[in-house]
Amino acid sequence: MVASAVLGFPRIGANREVKKAVEAYWAGKITADQLTQAAADVKKTNWTSLKAKGVDYVPSGEFSLYDHVLDHSAAFNVIPKRYVGQGLTPLDVYFAMGRGRQADGVDVPASEMKKWFDSNYHFVVPEFSEETDFKLNFNKAIEEYKEAQALGIETRPVVLGPVSFLVLGKASKDAKPDFQPLSLLPNLLPVYKQLLADLKTAGAEWVQLDEPVLVLDKAASYEKEYTSAYSELSAVAPKILLTTYFGRLDSNLNFVAKLPIAGLHIDLDRAPGQLDEVIVAVKPTNIVLSLGLVSGRNIWKTDFQAALKLGQKAVDALGQDRVIVATSSSLLHIPVTLDSEKKLTPQQKDWLSFALEKAQEVSVLAKALSSSQEANVSYALKANEESISRRREFERTSDDAVRKRVAAITPEMHERKSPFAVRKEVQKKHIELPKFPTTTIGSFPQTKEIRNARAKYTKGEITEEQYEDFLKKEIESVVRFQETVGLDLLVHGEPERNDMVQYFGEQLNGFVFTQNGWVQSYGSRYVRPPIIVSDVSRPGPITVKWSSYAQSVTKFPMKGMLTGPVTILNWSFPRADVSRELQSKQLALALRDEVIDLEKAGIHAVQVDEPAIREGLPLRRVDWDAYLKWAVDSFKLATAGVSDALQTHSHFCYSDFDDIFPSIQRLDADVISIEASKSDMKLITTFKHYGYSNNIGPGVYDIHSPRVPGDQEIRDRLKAMLEILPDSLLFVNPDCGLKTRGWKETEASLKNLVSAARWARQHYA
Repeated sequence: MVASAVLGFPRIGANREVKKAVEAYWAGKITADQLTQAAADVKKTNWTSLKAKGVDYVPSGEFSLYDHVLDHSAAFNVIPKRYVGQGLTPLDVYFAMGRGRQADGVDVPASEMKKWFDSNYHFVVPEFSEETDFKLNFNKAIEEYKEAQALGIETRPVVLGPVSFLVLGKASKDAKPDFQPLSLLPNLLPVYKQLLADLKTAGAEWVQLDEPVLVLDKAASYEKEYTSAYSELSAVAPKILLTTYFGRLDSNLNFVAKLPIAGLHIDLDRAPGQLDEVIVAVKPTNIVLSLGLVSGRNIWKTDFQAALKLGQKAVDALGQDRVIVATSSSLLHIPVTLDSEKKLTPQQKDWLSFALEKAQEVSVLAKALSSSQEANVSYALKANEESISRRREFERTSDDAVRKRVAAITPEMHERKSPFAVRKEVQKKHIELPKFPTTTIGSFPQTKEIRNARAKYTKGEITEEQYEDFLKKEIESVVRFQETVGLDLLVHGEPERNDMVQYFGEQLNGFVFTQNGWVQSYGSRYVRPPIIVSDVSRPGPITVKWSSYAQSVTKFPMKGMLTGPVTILNWSFPRADVSRELQSKQLALALRDEVIDLEKAGIHAVQVDEPAIREGLPLRRVDWDAYLKWAVDSFKLATAGVSDALQTHSHFCYSDFDDIFPSIQRLDADVISIEASKSDMKLITTFKHYGYSNNIGPGVYDIHSPRVPGDQEIRDRLKAMLEILPDSLLFVNPDCGLKTRGWKETEASLKNLVSAARWARQHYA
């Protein structure tokens, strides 16, 4: 009989209960015990809901208050020295690692974050050195297994695999120059063995060990480590399901199929073409094959006919008892349930499937592949066939004007009128910024008053005129604040925007939106990704009114703020029926019109943010060139339609640029700003190595933490930057937008930033 499984479930709660509880704990409004109870309530709901949907293998151990990789680091005692001996409880040490802490005499920055493979989820990067002392501070996997067991629910514990844990980490500052985290594998394995042996003793039949690095090219060099690790672990562990996702195994399959594992999970949503070779590789073994037939990354209803065709191929080759139908990855990346959506039309809801609905899908597919004769299974298969047919009919419609405009794109439309060296001289006269110009990345604090006004306007409790008057007052207040603090290139603060992607989607044709479709980005930061359902176009100006108003109330230059085409695409749920390239180019043309209109309105600079351009890079190098070609072309198409006098900016965060730097250069933005405060200057070194000659603003402090950096701290960062970069190119700015910060910390941080920049002007005159 074919079984069903879910690899992981959203841990935010159907109504964002975890966010509310965590932030209440940070604010001192609830105790640690109350936070633990709130978490227990959400876990209970998740487990019981999945069981009710008919899922055979319900996951446990993957819940997190902040980040599952951070959980793993805390459990295995991978805690950097700066957080030890501060008099903090284990829970507060955990949160300090995730977001920093500046209170009660403790002043520590947050750990570095990176994107989780090619998703918009951020994980906290583990830090290793020769002195890392692995030990099991707590066994989260067994604690949650027993917690579910007490509710009468048998679960399959989820644990991040040892090789991936080490490979995803980095060497700490006190490690030797040639240190490699993977060298610690022999020291780490005894702790894993203890954890897994305890699970087996507790009665767990299976354990899911996630090894997502196996879909990367570099995993080919880890055969020895995987072989030794899993030979040791399999001897003491429950049955091991080795889990891969987000891509294909490719040649790594050659050694993976030989590992002493009981099961192997593959992602057939992202890489359906790998099924045949995987079947051939595992058929002579006893390995159970878990098929990721239901997408954990998108919100479209699964096409049962297509999924069953793949599933049946595996069943025919291996037999029902050696096949599991599963989600392709954890469902962490999609909203909890469609039941919360009251404003989507019946047609729109018919297209979609969120986490709970996808749990139902894996259950139905498993039963269908088991030749179930249950009436509800037959009904579900028929209903799905009709639903998919209706969606395919809708997808056949298109906007001819948009398609023709994309077809008419010429190479010349991607290029500015003059090279950067010429533009720079023109812009000096047009904008007149000082040396080491100071600016921000765009957004200012979204206060309770702003959120309340937006809610009242949405509910019809205030008129459009009243809402716009409120926004103008907020904009002028932010402008006056920037003037007072002493910033050089101002922004309007974005009080009108609910989210940097959702806001633009709401102004464009081709999108639909959810009420409660929240997805975790990092920590307690959740987003509601828009859904692209049809061809995208701009019916009219989006930001011009607000940026031009802001310019009208100041003599300082104003920077317009847009989200770039690749980021809008990557941070939305895209269409599955047309290419991402087509969708990106449609977005680029819409934004091109907006950039041109901003220049006509008297705006001196326009920032087109592309924080997701690196994130969207395919996981296999062989697929890079095609993506980078259309991704870079999309940015250039959006920004190249203006005069030399307009200064174009772009922003990138949490990105490793080493391997794609020629593409970053090809963007040809006049100024780029990058996350740099937590990456030990390694990104800036890359810019020097490649001889980057355009302006650059490495972030001088981390905005994802409430901690306020001191004036001297920022000076020290500028000194370090100027040892690497020419002083003629340097802009001074925070790491990212200030939307999630409070005004008190924002004011203190920006005053210190401006003070440090003024010091630099004197010191490097």
